[in-house]
Amino acid sequence: MSEAPPTTGLHHVTNICTDMERTKEFYEEVLDFHTVEMTENYDDPGTPHYYFSSTPEGEPGTTITYFEYPDSSGHPGPGASRHFAMGVEDEEALLEWREHLEDRGVRVSDVRDRTYFESIYFSDPDGLTIELATAGPGFGVDEAVPGSEFIEPPEAGGRNEDEGGSR
Repeated sequence: MSEAPPTTGLHHVTNICTDMERTKEFYEEVLDFHTVEMTENYDDPGTPHYYFSSTPEGEPGTTITYFEYPDSSGHPGPGASRHFAMGVEDEEALLEWREHLEDRGVRVSDVRDRTYFESIYFSDPDGLTIELATAGPGFGVDEAVPGSEFIEPPEAGGRNEDEGGSR
């Protein structure tokens, strides 16, 4: 059996929103993203499909897309995303982002120590949790020899703490 070639990384993430104009405003005015494409869902013609990117060019790895389904609501079903994370360089950048979000009226979590990185959490207008996570210290931080043995993560208080706020 042949081995698959390596991937180049995450290309984009696609989510569903109930109000494209509200989502567009959130990405442009709160997250300082660029709207790089406005089209329709090729698999469901007539459904808006917008592409938002942290860069003006919208390179792979910088893009988040949304389909608009005004009547969709409730909790994500099986196979649906409930949260995604974007990276920031370090704790200083994370704190700047936290202040930036609060200044724009977004409810945002305190900085959380995740052992391998630090994070903050907040929500998009439809309640999807968005995480900003630092690049370090990295996944080898608690290993004597990287990859040599499994180390049980610290106790997380018995619940999933990947919870953000809402706008």
